[in-house]
Amino acid sequence: MSESNLLPKIDLLAREGSSEFALALLAGLAVNPKCTPSKYFYDTEGSVLFDRICELPEYYPTRTETALLRHNAVEISKWMGPDIALIEFGAGALRKVGILLDSLERPAAYVPIDISGAYLHGVAGKLAETHRGLAVHPVAADFTRPFVLPPLVATARRIGFFPGSTIGNFNRTGALAFLRKAATILAGGGLLVGIDLVKDPAILHAAYNDSAGVTAAFNKNILARANRELDASFDLDEFAHYAFYEPRLQRIEMHLMSMKRQRLCIAGQHVRFDEGETIRTEISHKYTVGGFQALAVEAGFLPRAVWCDADRLFSLHWLETTG
Repeated sequence: MSESNLLPKIDLLAREGSSEFALALLAGLAVNPKCTPSKYFYDTEGSVLFDRICELPEYYPTRTETALLRHNAVEISKWMGPDIALIEFGAGALRKVGILLDSLERPAAYVPIDISGAYLHGVAGKLAETHRGLAVHPVAADFTRPFVLPPLVATARRIGFFPGSTIGNFNRTGALAFLRKAATILAGGGLLVGIDLVKDPAILHAAYNDSAGVTAAFNKNILARANRELDASFDLDEFAHYAFYEPRLQRIEMHLMSMKRQRLCIAGQHVRFDEGETIRTEISHKYTVGGFQALAVEAGFLPRAVWCDADRLFSLHWLETTG
């Protein structure tokens, strides 16, 4: 199906008030090659599946970054300073931020931002119970778009936390745009960001193709979500999880491959797939330390400190705003 004969239908759906997810999915399936924004992985079911991925033996980023935080929390807290408002972009399960909160001196507030509102409020409530006296203000929002910070945060020195190498899900233009936006939000403060490093492709392949099939289930959940929310007709057994490392672009690409020629319905619209045709569902760029620091400088940050594990699988970067 060509882009030209589907886009008018998308415009019609927009006028009729269809969901943002429906519009984004149909727009992504209208282009060649097909794609969809990875942020739509994270409904409640997707968030639970991602939590399971983080516990897999093959998935090194979570345990490596967590270890870096634990081993360097005191030093990191000194860079951040006292009485700060900590803003976490794409907060997820809030597993790592507790390490920082326990080390910070008199944190004024914690603001987790995540697109999955119901999941966010659940985990934020649990964190508030274990950190009594801390002002916890969850914000259900897409952090790549304009959002409103709680009034209390406006008067405090703002520090950002962006773990998990989530910034790798952006292409270079998108990563630069996010960093520039963050530099504005955090003016006078700084950003602690987790960055996955370039490494042996075999390690990357195993991390995104786990033996238990959890990543495959996570990938397919975007189709299951379309079935649940958009009255779509995806047969999950007719799509295969397909993830690989593209060395020229230094990134993992995650796809869903159609196992046969098929015609499917999504929100009342029909989309055709050829056998072997894929939907690219996620990209995950890997950086060198110097490469990421150069990007941060271009965005208006001053790189100050870097922490890496002994195997140089992962890195934490402390960046300060220049304004």
